[in-house]
Amino acid sequence: MRNKSVITEAKDIGLAIELIELGARLQLLEAETNLSRERLLKLYKEVRGVSPPKGMLPFSTDWFMTWQPNVHASLFMAYFNFLERHTGLGDLERVIKAYRLYGEQIKRSSMESVLSLTRAWTMVRFFGAGMLQMTRCKTCGGDFVAHAHDPKRDYVCGLCHMPARAGKTRRPAVVAEVVAA
Repeated sequence: MRNKSVITEAKDIGLAIELIELGARLQLLEAETNLSRERLLKLYKEVRGVSPPKGMLPFSTDWFMTWQPNVHASLFMAYFNFLERHTGLGDLERVIKAYRLYGEQIKRSSMESVLSLTRAWTMVRFFGAGMLQMTRCKTCGGDFVAHAHDPKRDYVCGLCHMPARAGKTRRPAVVAEVVAA
């Protein structure tokens, strides 16, 4: 019996380390492992070299509806759903693999990552609770994250109907200043 608990603890430690390396918040670690809060705090400090961030996890679906987070969330969910259809992985394993695929795609595209692992994990839970759904854009045919029970018929995604201020952040303005100098 002792060997089984040692093996389980070792697996939880390995999982916690992997999640911490991917940027998981402490609440995610507590929910997905059987390790004590004190052990998780020590692990976090060992892996990251700093204490974990404080504060509550995201609790609203609204963040996923703004145009840029929606595009990133939709990309993640495309990977997550593909893995669901074509593998026998559990939810957490799919979250980890889909998040790694999302990260690789973002790197290849030279984009800035918008979606954290904790937000991705939370979003999957929102889907499981029936708070979010995938909705097909009538213009491009892509599937995008949307509020559950919103009308699907005339949905147009944020890529096909981009907001006027999309992409006009402070960062491009700073880069333009540096280039001009």
